[in-house]
Amino acid sequence: MPLETHPDWWNFELELSPHVEERMIDRGFLEVDLRLMFESTVAIRPSVAKGRWILETAHNGDAWEVVVEPDEHDRVIVVITAYRVTQ
Repeated sequence: MPLETHPDWWNFELELSPHVEERMIDRGFLEVDLRLMFESTVAIRPSVAKGRWILETAHNGDAWEVVVEPDEHDRVIVVITAYRVTQ
C-alpha cells in the first residue's frame, strides 16, 4: 500500500542524476517506470549518506529501492540511483 503521509519535499520535481540515467538501460527501467516507482513507494528511510533517503517500492512485481536526495533550495528531488532488491 502506498504511503499515506509524505515528507515536505515529496511534491518537488524529479531530476535524474547522470548515474541513474546510465543505470536505467542496464537495470531495465525507463523514466516513466521510475516515476511510477516513486508514486508506489511504501516506505521511506534515511540513507547512510547524509541528506539522502531510500524509497522502498516495486517494479514489475519485484522489490526495488530508489535513492533520492531532496534539494530544498532548488525544490527538486535528485534521483541518485534505483536498483532491484535481491535477497
